[in-house]
Amino acid sequence: MDQARFIIAVALSFLVFLAWDYFYNDEKPATKVEQTAVGQPAVKTETPESAKDIKLQQKPSYVTPLVKASETSRVIKINTPFYSLNINEKGAAITSFVLSNYRETINADSPNKELIPKEVETGTIRSGFAGNSVPGIENALFVSDADSETVALKEGNKEISFYWKSPQGVIIEKKYNLSADTYLIGLTVKIINQSPESIKDKLFVSLNSFYTENSGSQSFEGPSALINNSLEQINLKDIEEKNTYSGVFKWIAVQDRYFMAAIIPKISLETDMRLSLKDKGYLEVRYLNPEKEIRPGTQEQVEFNIFFGPKSMNLLGSLGYDLNKSINFGWFDFLAKPTLYFMNFIYGFIPNYGVAIILLTVIIKLLFWPLGSKSYKSMNEMKKIQPLLAGIKEKYGNDKKRMNEEVMGLYKTYKINPLGGCLPMVAQIPVFFALYRMLYETIELRHAPFMFWIKDLSAPDRLFSFAFSIPFMEPPYGIPVLTIIMGATMFIQQKMTPAVGDPTQAKMMMILPFVFTVIFVNFSAGLVLYWLLNNILSILQQYIISRKTA
Repeated sequence: MDQARFIIAVALSFLVFLAWDYFYNDEKPATKVEQTAVGQPAVKTETPESAKDIKLQQKPSYVTPLVKASETSRVIKINTPFYSLNINEKGAAITSFVLSNYRETINADSPNKELIPKEVETGTIRSGFAGNSVPGIENALFVSDADSETVALKEGNKEISFYWKSPQGVIIEKKYNLSADTYLIGLTVKIINQSPESIKDKLFVSLNSFYTENSGSQSFEGPSALINNSLEQINLKDIEEKNTYSGVFKWIAVQDRYFMAAIIPKISLETDMRLSLKDKGYLEVRYLNPEKEIRPGTQEQVEFNIFFGPKSMNLLGSLGYDLNKSINFGWFDFLAKPTLYFMNFIYGFIPNYGVAIILLTVIIKLLFWPLGSKSYKSMNEMKKIQPLLAGIKEKYGNDKKRMNEEVMGLYKTYKINPLGGCLPMVAQIPVFFALYRMLYETIELRHAPFMFWIKDLSAPDRLFSFAFSIPFMEPPYGIPVLTIIMGATMFIQQKMTPAVGDPTQAKMMMILPFVFTVIFVNFSAGLVLYWLLNNILSILQQYIISRKTA
């Protein structure tokens, strides 16, 4: 009976967990960082007669380019060992960012992973003023100082600047500082006011992305930020109700299951983040700098790092800025992250994540072995007194109070805790949920092969590929071998548990293995592998304890 209650509890808890995780994901803030600002007067420069000729003469450390604007924009392509990106002179925005070490699919002919959706035609890392004090900047045709439209950066750093001068005489410079040995890219936005009027406004830099209404992902996708040292993840459906967030920002980001893009201010300031989700899924996330007044003949600049890349704990941790806090595994994050670190540790010795999951499962099972043994011993004791319990129910079935008294007396006589078989197993539920989130979201399993037909541990397990659909199964369609075997092991476990007297519970126990098989049919192969092996080890442990207590 206790095993029945436990499995029912797991099933209900699992369904509640999925529903809760889908409809609610929230973190709360707290702490402040000292606010600072950058501002300095600029040496006056000559104003060119033509807005197409921009000549900057400033302090000696400042490069003095003379660039001629054209009627059409160039696209500057930069190739590094980690990525290839395109920067369009229109808006000086990044219109393509392709990762060198990740592919779109597991197919050998698959192109490399593109992080900027094709729907974002204007690109990302766009800049402007919240109050539109410098009209035309968002769609301005900048001029680059790059000598060539293709730059190969195999080592060292490379700075590429983009300039635009407004009809009023305001010069905007966007300078990208790229490095061959990191995913981080420096970004400096400089405003040189050569107009006769002061500029008093909030400069913004934005991330632009695109999301479909039903992505099918069970992990968080959308905008996030580290505000007051607390992670804030905003569900896309909530943007209409609240689109502005305030506090001290370490970074803002847009995320999907495995990748993210982030803007990281060099100085953490108390400011705002503004969100907009337009029709057809176009998302804009603006980081607004605090309002500044830039008088005629002066300049202002703000500095950032930007990041496009994988949501790898090791990588993000090495980059600093608390970027690793962008990875959150939900309620049981405090359990999921140590298991992820340990799985990666195992992988360092045995470079196969399927084997790493197996060893991780065995180790976790050994840690919980005493609790499991206690549970199975309690269930065996309950099995021994089943005939006595049935006799009490038959004798006092019409007198509930007396029946309960006799049952409790029987437990006391045989020194049995009726919850002894259930509570030790309930203690393992948080570990399962933590592993569920970790194995589903960790990028290490993306396109990671195991053996035989399992070529991708992050995808559902399928043997063969069918052209027709299968009920309850999401594409691709095939035979879910691991999932079927997992369901069979659950059925074996159910047969090994003491028979329950309640016919309703008995029927529920019979259908639970089928229900779990249907639930798991679309889960990642890595998670099914963990659950299957855990079932096999539980059957082994239950068999050993049954033999000892027979």
